[in-house]
Amino acid sequence: MAHGWRWDPCVSHDGSEAEGFASEYFSQTGRKALLIAGGGFDPRATQIAERLAAAGADVQALFIRENRPNPDSELTRRAERNIEKLQTLLPSNDILAVEVFGADGAVVGGRNVTLGVSRHDLSSVTDVIVDISALSVGTAFPLIRLFVERINRGKDPQNLHLFVSHDPNLDAQISSVASDVPGYVHGFKGGLTLDAASRAAKLWLPQLAMGRQQALSRVHDFVSPHDTCPILPFPARDPRLGDLLAEEYLGEFESGWSVDARDVVYADEQDPLHLYRTILRLDDLRKPVFRDAGGSILVLSPLGSKVMSLGALMAALERDLPVAYLESIGYDFDASADLASPAPHIIHVWLEGEVYPQPRPRLKKGHTP
Repeated sequence: MAHGWRWDPCVSHDGSEAEGFASEYFSQTGRKALLIAGGGFDPRATQIAERLAAAGADVQALFIRENRPNPDSELTRRAERNIEKLQTLLPSNDILAVEVFGADGAVVGGRNVTLGVSRHDLSSVTDVIVDISALSVGTAFPLIRLFVERINRGKDPQNLHLFVSHDPNLDAQISSVASDVPGYVHGFKGGLTLDAASRAAKLWLPQLAMGRQQALSRVHDFVSPHDTCPILPFPARDPRLGDLLAEEYLGEFESGWSVDARDVVYADEQDPLHLYRTILRLDDLRKPVFRDAGGSILVLSPLGSKVMSLGALMAALERDLPVAYLESIGYDFDASADLASPAPHIIHVWLEGEVYPQPRPRLKKGHTP
């Protein structure tokens, strides 16, 4: 805690340790958990529920159906099969249908999910588990912020856990169809709404992903940053992934974004805390440099790996950083992805709760969803 960062140290587990934690912790007498998970087409949607059911945990469930206009019929069938399996695994459940886009095309998913979840009775719940494996950033980030701010106001639940099933091969076979209008994730505008922010030096930190050049270019134009530091995964399960991404975005690096090799940020693909700490170090380094010149603002864009997006989320929560994003209006899914990885890599982050000594470093004042 030498830096005074809220999640340094942080209780987290990955791989077999995460699976062992889920089995042992949630099966304890007196633990009553609420699992919130996506009920979409992604094959990973059921994997955390499977482990909780196998452990005999006392779990209620709230499955979120993200509804987008004109969904693909095959993806809808896959989502329905996943929902049926989830309901069989955890019979005490509710379904929350969330419209991601309004009638006018505006992105309303984040607001809708927080309104829907806030009505859920948590009086008997000791632990909330948010499985982001099959949730979009626009839904997951506001949802998690809702619980972080509830806990910091002394409300239920006692503990908040984040899980993700990590499978880069599967990620590569699921491509998104981006909407036309970028914006800030609900609850994550940071200090950009303040007049003082107009003079601040904006550093954009986009998380690169295959096939997302057009989406990220739109976000870049929306943010209009003074500088850009792209985030590349290294180390990664595929040791060539960073090089492949750098090659794919070479045009953006050289022209639109004006990036050279010294501007690239590297973060461990399987460790959200690595990116979290990297972002906070950058923020700390820039503050004294730009203090007398209008200040500094870091703008995050987590469009890649779900694991790395957790690191961006934690930094955004702690420093009230803006998160610029382009919501997906639909998805394309290669059917062969079902066979991509029979043994996904599970990652757990214990975000809030009784495991941490008090008092803790405060969160920068944010905006309640």
